Amino acid sequence: MALRIRLQRHGASHAPVYRMVVTESSHRRDGRHAEVLGHYNPKARGQDVELKLKLDRVDYWTGVGAQPSDTARTLINRARREAGLVASVPSPQPAKKAEAAAPKAEEAPAAAEEPKAEAAEGEQPQA
Repeated sequence: MALRIRLQRHGASHAPVYRMVVTESSHRRDGRHAEVLGHYNPKARGQDVELKLKLDRVDYWTGVGAQPSDTARTLINRARREAGLVASVPSPQPAKKAEAAAPKAEEAPAAAEEPKAEAAEGEQPQA
């Protein structure tokens, strides 16, 4: 099954606190998890820590094949910048679909020109 790095919501109403966990993609949001990688408190004020991650464990799980969710990817990259590291979790690249469609568009006009040439050859013997 596919491993995901995603957020689990904890805390009270109007005071969310999230844990970043590694879990199977088919498990519930707050269900079982393989490991807790850190926590995120979006409402942190003062001396409270907003984001704390175990970046070495994040590297391990991404190396094993775990895919971070979009929000988790953003938080991991933020934690890397704060630690003075380069963001190593790349964003998905949708440009591959456009590149795959471009060669097909170029082949279609070439195929359309060939029947015209055959039609011209076929007309000469009839005349």
